[in-house]
Amino acid sequence: MVRTAADVASLEPGYADETTPLARAAEHSLLARRTAYGRPAVARPPATRVMVVANQKGGVGKTTSTVNLAAALCQLGQRVLVIDLDPQGNASTALSVEHRRGVPSTYDLLVNGATLAEVITESPEVPGLSVVPATIDLAGAEIELVSVVARESRLYRAIQAHPAVGAAAEAGEERFDYVLVDCPPSLGLLTLNALVAGEEMMIPIQAEYYALEGLGQLLETVEMVRQHLNQRLSVSTILITMYDARTRLASGVADEVREHFGETVLRTSIPRSVRISEAPSYGQTVMTYDPGSPGALSYLEAAREMAVRGAR
Repeated sequence: MVRTAADVASLEPGYADETTPLARAAEHSLLARRTAYGRPAVARPPATRVMVVANQKGGVGKTTSTVNLAAALCQLGQRVLVIDLDPQGNASTALSVEHRRGVPSTYDLLVNGATLAEVITESPEVPGLSVVPATIDLAGAEIELVSVVARESRLYRAIQAHPAVGAAAEAGEERFDYVLVDCPPSLGLLTLNALVAGEEMMIPIQAEYYALEGLGQLLETVEMVRQHLNQRLSVSTILITMYDARTRLASGVADEVREHFGETVLRTSIPRSVRISEAPSYGQTVMTYDPGSPGALSYLEAAREMAVRGAR
């Protein structure tokens, strides 16, 4: 049986008395690395799953979850495309993709009518991971798109026109298994484009009280988009992030979310982790920066769970 992060952390009781903390940490790291690299691949979905990662509240782990789940899915044998829709370009930074002004980006895709193939680049850190970077030009895209006809569906048309997006019968073995769209922390036109383009939505929720306050507004927006623009859209996944098991607040928020949303909430929660926070400063995800850390193992487990349960 494959060990999870929780299994690694709860080794036999006598272990703690026989070794030093440093030795225990080293042993945990070795066990975790063997676990991370020994995971079997999961079955590919029958068609490309286009997933929007959104929450209008900032600081809940949208970008962090997008890039780490993307890298974890690649480790599980999937082909993944990440579309960075945040003008800050943090997802592009974490995936070590250049996103200075002038680089082909999501701005060209939405405003200039470029094709998806023209703006895709490969992540040098993760084999099988493709990226559409975001540049600072994207900050003005909402204003420039105001007078454009069908401006809310430009991303949808660009994604669907790519030959590697679709069912296995049409797109073949070179298809993308997942398209993950990282949204800015707002409910503006960029996020609206993502919601129209997606079939599934993943909502990262920080295990703190404030994170719950804006959730109702977000779900109302999703329902409006479903009624008027995209009937295919469904909230398929909720991921609890920054979970601190030492606090009653975190467990209380997690229990409330699970009670309200049921099976939509992944069983795996993402713990608070310094390694997860450090990784982007090295142009990496935690999956490559420290694959044996509890944060990396948790994202790997969450990606597996997301892949196995499939689209709802």
